Amino acid sequence: MHTKNILLPSIPKVIEEAGNKGVYEIDNLYPGYGHTLGNSLRRIIHSSISGCAITSLKIEGVQHEFSTLDGLVEDVITLILHLKRVNFKMLSDETITVKLSAKGEGKVYAKDIITTSEVEVVNKDEYICELSSKSASLDIEITLEKGIGYRSKNAVINKEKTPIGTIVLDADFTPIRRVKYEVEDMRVGDRTDYNKLVLFIETDGSVSPREAFTTSVETMIKQLEVLVTIAPKKITTKVEEYTVPTLAEEESEDEVKKIKIDDLNFSSRTTNALMMAGIKSVAGIVRKSESDLLEIEGLGAKAVEEIIDAINKLGLSLKTE
Repeated sequence: MHTKNILLPSIPKVIEEAGNKGVYEIDNLYPGYGHTLGNSLRRIIHSSISGCAITSLKIEGVQHEFSTLDGLVEDVITLILHLKRVNFKMLSDETITVKLSAKGEGKVYAKDIITTSEVEVVNKDEYICELSSKSASLDIEITLEKGIGYRSKNAVINKEKTPIGTIVLDADFTPIRRVKYEVEDMRVGDRTDYNKLVLFIETDGSVSPREAFTTSVETMIKQLEVLVTIAPKKITTKVEEYTVPTLAEEESEDEVKKIKIDDLNFSSRTTNALMMAGIKSVAGIVRKSESDLLEIEGLGAKAVEEIIDAINKLGLSLKTE
């Protein structure tokens, strides 16, 4: 079947690259292709760029995350949350263990983590904890793994026996902090409805924005290459009728649900309780009902009211009971 050739886009241009942020522009896109490519690349960048995360900890003198440690200003839960903010870059695909040791009075930072030649701490100035006495000590074994997307700690606990004293953590492997796109009309020849796509990418510093962009394009190409040759066998499927949301509605709600818990300005107690329950974003909250939230350890009626109010302001609501 012969079809009219569709004009190919221009080679991507780098508008800005500064640290872990990058802006890229693609011109001369056929009408409608701006949203088609922009939305596809955004989703791939969010879900398919590999990164590394802390998957478990061993803290000397601590049996579980609800323990306390003499001489430590923070509780263990807060210590864990601070450690999860440290960004690592791994050169190996194997599981790696690094250590954090500190003694005496003073503050502890990410730069104090003892790494190997295959691990780099990206944000060395990230605060971790404070020891309040000269006799205090802290010894932690940190297990790092590479992966894609998000993995619940329950998936690990249910699959294999966890040694006593090992604290298994939820792992968010994605190195992407934020990605969005904009589409503008532009003139190509006599037509003014061609698209210009502008892509904004922010990472945690363990991968560059350009690497995230090029990897997402390569991933899309590999996925589509499989579809070029259709199998000769005819496949019949039953199609059920459903309502498709408009692009604007889908995009808007999608972005809101990706808002992190840390960005909602909850109290520290509420934030810690949600994080320990494995709820890290608005998407995790709206999957819960009011009674579900009340069952979470550390959340009382006042905290649940705070959560409901924040969700309502975003135009969303909790799951109906």
